[in-house]
Amino acid sequence: MTVLSVNINKIAALRNSRGGDMPSVMAAAKASIAAGCGGITVHPRPDQRHIRPGDVRELAGLLAGGPIEFNIEGNPFAPARDEYPGLVALCTEAKPAQVTLVPDADGQITSDHGFDLRADFSRLRPLVAQLKSLNCRVSLFMDAGSPDIELAAEVGADRIELYTGPYADAFAAGDYSRELEQCAETARRASAVGLGINAGHDLSQANLGVFLRTVPDVAEVSIGHALIGEALYAGLDATVRAYVAICSAKGGQQ
Repeated sequence: MTVLSVNINKIAALRNSRGGDMPSVMAAAKASIAAGCGGITVHPRPDQRHIRPGDVRELAGLLAGGPIEFNIEGNPFAPARDEYPGLVALCTEAKPAQVTLVPDADGQITSDHGFDLRADFSRLRPLVAQLKSLNCRVSLFMDAGSPDIELAAEVGADRIELYTGPYADAFAAGDYSRELEQCAETARRASAVGLGINAGHDLSQANLGVFLRTVPDVAEVSIGHALIGEALYAGLDATVRAYVAICSAKGGQQ
């Protein structure tokens, strides 16, 4: 079964827009866990636009030693700023089950490309080793079709996370076979060199089923934006349960 990791960044963004603790990041995490998810994902950024270091520490306490995996995403090259201590320092405190490294610049609204490992290999390798010394699984955010997939294994990563934004856009446009097959072929290449497969970005109830039926060996999907948006209408409990059902059935019938 593919694990659903619920990204709760949007809960923090809504909270931060007003101040205070409403809606509660912790309550959203607990509700998602009660509905059957297997992981909680956060992506703290230096500008603290949504998830903050304090949220990471609270969630680490909630999830420590339990069966629900904590996945922290972030740019390992971004320096500390104000109350943000840097990704590696934050992971040293929180000790998540998984760290997903993403090459985000400060000005990006959201993650929109994977690593260029030919350019970043030498900088990434010691950081990957440092994170793995904390007993964190390390995943690298990679584009489907990237020529660098095999280098992800050489840099020391345990998994890749396929960037599924182009697939989701093509699915919405009604012609997605090329992007879907590119994801599947990239997953096969990753598996051939011993890498696990995660996926994420703009996956939704509409496009997740066919993705999981076509792309082999997907261990985890990290879903936030669409899931939280759908939950505004159906409720968080029902929405998480719907995603878990898709993951369990590899999409069921279309």
